[in-house]
Amino acid sequence: MNFSNSTCSSDSIWTGMVPVEDTALAVTDTRGPGCPVVYLNGCYADQSHWRRVIGELGSGWRHITYDERARGESKRSADYSFEACVRDIDAVLEARNVDRPILVGWSYGAALAVHWANRNPDRVLGVVPVDGAMPYDWIDDAARERIRTLFHRLSWMFPIARRLGLAAWFSAEQHAEVNIEINESLGALGPVLDGLACPARWVIASGGNLGGGAEEMERARATLTPALTRNPHLEVSSKVASNHSKILRKDFRAVADAVREIASTREAPRVREVS
Repeated sequence: MNFSNSTCSSDSIWTGMVPVEDTALAVTDTRGPGCPVVYLNGCYADQSHWRRVIGELGSGWRHITYDERARGESKRSADYSFEACVRDIDAVLEARNVDRPILVGWSYGAALAVHWANRNPDRVLGVVPVDGAMPYDWIDDAARERIRTLFHRLSWMFPIARRLGLAAWFSAEQHAEVNIEINESLGALGPVLDGLACPARWVIASGGNLGGGAEEMERARATLTPALTRNPHLEVSSKVASNHSKILRKDFRAVADAVREIASTREAPRVREVS
């Protein structure tokens, strides 16, 4: 990842491959002196999308980004399941000796963040879900077929999208199945949100996006309200003007503010030596 536009010193940055199971993940660790922040990407995105958030927070934090399996510079795998991606968080944290991070996840990464935090309450400082991790139960057989058809039609764009960090080294069928799996899991997200014992601060977008119109996206976002009512650890930090696809580019300051909110809610994490 190129941090040339951020305030992190290039002399301190560690980049490398972290082996996990049958693959290896491309990881960047700024090794900053402050609270560790681990960034979890959108479904097919790579770590480059976090550049503006990292630049806004600056060098006083320890920023850790990585590419999921078959995304960005990471290697391919036989397993692209959601659970494999959850395991990858553990692999990165262990490899980089990270203790009690703030997890910041966009879209697919938001769901990863809340699942991991729910399973590891003593190992996380807090979570910032960015327009994701909302318990919207909408998937059915007709929706599955629409998703498969959409990705088949978009397959010609994948080589271009990969260069922009917006597609994986997947076939159209694999892109579709990963999308279907995460949407199937969202309907069962309620108990996960109810069980979160750490602070979570959502940054919510407005409007529609590719594959979801404005009205449908607002219905999805509205499903978060009951969880906010039930669990006092959960709050919306801000609702911003940009849409789902552009939120990290246009409203990176709101994401950075939510990270600061999380950090202010707890004492600073224990410092561990970085190799």
